[in-house]
Amino acid sequence: MSVLGGYGVFCPPNFETSRIQYSLANLPIPTVLVNDRRILWYNQYFRQDVLNDCDAVTRPVNRVLPELDLAVCSRPHGQDLKVGERRFTAYAGSAKGSRGASLVYLINDTLYKETLDEYNESRPACLIIVIDSYDELFDDMKDSEQAKELEAINSLLEEYIGRSTGFLRKVTNSRYIAVVEERDVRWMLAERFDILDKVRALHPGGLTTLSIGVGHGGKTLQECHQMARESIDIALGRGGDQAAVKTVDGFEFYGGISHGVEKRSHVRSRIIANALCDLIKRSDSVIIMGHRMSDLDAVGSAIGVLRICKMCDVPAVIAINSEATLAGPLLKTFLDAGEGHDFIAPDQTLDVITPNTLLIVVDTYQKRLLESQQIYEKCKRVVVIDHHRMAVGHIDNPTLIYHEPYASSASELVCELLQFMPKENNITPLEAQALLAGIMLDTRSFALHVGVRTFEAAAWLRSRGAQTADTKLLFNTSKEEYEARAHIVEAAYIYKGCAIALSDELEAGMNVVLPMAANDLLTINGVDASFVAVAKNDGVNISARSMGALNVQVILEPLGGGGHLMMGGAQLQNCTLQDAERRIREQIDLYRAAQKENTAR
Repeated sequence: MSVLGGYGVFCPPNFETSRIQYSLANLPIPTVLVNDRRILWYNQYFRQDVLNDCDAVTRPVNRVLPELDLAVCSRPHGQDLKVGERRFTAYAGSAKGSRGASLVYLINDTLYKETLDEYNESRPACLIIVIDSYDELFDDMKDSEQAKELEAINSLLEEYIGRSTGFLRKVTNSRYIAVVEERDVRWMLAERFDILDKVRALHPGGLTTLSIGVGHGGKTLQECHQMARESIDIALGRGGDQAAVKTVDGFEFYGGISHGVEKRSHVRSRIIANALCDLIKRSDSVIIMGHRMSDLDAVGSAIGVLRICKMCDVPAVIAINSEATLAGPLLKTFLDAGEGHDFIAPDQTLDVITPNTLLIVVDTYQKRLLESQQIYEKCKRVVVIDHHRMAVGHIDNPTLIYHEPYASSASELVCELLQFMPKENNITPLEAQALLAGIMLDTRSFALHVGVRTFEAAAWLRSRGAQTADTKLLFNTSKEEYEARAHIVEAAYIYKGCAIALSDELEAGMNVVLPMAANDLLTINGVDASFVAVAKNDGVNISARSMGALNVQVILEPLGGGGHLMMGGAQLQNCTLQDAERRIREQIDLYRAAQKENTAR
């Protein structure tokens, strides 16, 4: 390689005859000397393994090793390089007096890296698959119809898992378990679990749906199975018809476009009612709490639970921030009736909490939305009663949970519990009115998200003295609130079938305007959903509503919000109105793109 003579400025003139040259030439690994982004010298192993017996002296380095980065190679772990079908780890160093020349060593570890890739790709993953609301869907079917329906579902699942390297096993009539490899999870994620769409397409109304819980990335198969169990629980808690994927980094969700199927059996309600009474009676006190910026459903359901505590003869209070609530008219009604002692500021309860105090949370399942984090952290035992679709960050390990996403409201769930209580000393007409107001709020006066059990609850409340005319008065607004609401609606615009409205910060005590404006925007033709963003301190509050064609929970979750299919909200900290608008539009874009992709399939 006498051509080096022209590059004496880069390396010692006697390099070709030096002992260093001969020692490097015989080094049993590919070695190359580079300078000024050109190849100066290489040994025979580099020529054989990298160049395939071709010459490359004076050629630019990036033509021979396009991925080579000397800075990365100089690090202790070197740099991964691929040359043709061979894979190397490259290490670099510069000798003293080399005038910028670097010596690069390449370790051919193709076998080890391919083995590692195969190990990672063949790691086990677990899927738990559940037919949603199996009992409700199949109870009224003839045996032949059941067999036909199950055969269709089984065929789709067998075909789907059959594409993988794993296997599928039926555990119960409605439950399956599949063990696949990591490589299979990758294509399932890439296809966004299109098996959900195929099962939903079995019937025009989408009555039959699946929920899938996926656990992968765990150290053992047992750990993956536990992750899959947690995933299926949260998928079902969000209303079903979706896949929840849990990894070591958190949850991802796919699907979730269907309404929850109403459960017709009251067996679970009776069991929960008995268990709740038992817990209350074993407590020395009870604190009832909803979410921040409590609304009529949160306060109404809390009042219903308070009645259960009174029937169990256990002291109880409702922790509520009366200065930040959307249920001001309802609170005033109880204050005027002399029942104000049942409502207490959250910080006033902290000193009376004991190890035997029971906390009952209503109308929310998320820790970050609680009226008081301090109360939650101090109470050892927690009961949850909620109807919202489950989201990441939910309350951990509650003592008792009554969570039904099919229900219209938390007030409906509490109403069902009350029906299993003794008739004596049951709810008063005023309490019945509060529960009815909660149901009317979340159903928009029985227009949306209602089922047979919703009307059953309303009928029972009416029999207990609730007056619809008086309940309706709780929704009345002042002239100032009406004008602010009209101003927000006037400023709205339509974006991809969604009404978006922005507003500067409202006057104190006018927070109720936000959801009202969102409801009003839904009455516009062609609007599938509405999003109202209002500046609040240094952030933005968002209220969203839907007619069911668009899941506002899915849109608001990436913004830190939540809710359910047709109603959601979010609170953005350190955010401007313009930034909030941009983020809302981005999520609408992603949702519409996913809808278009699902339709194309």
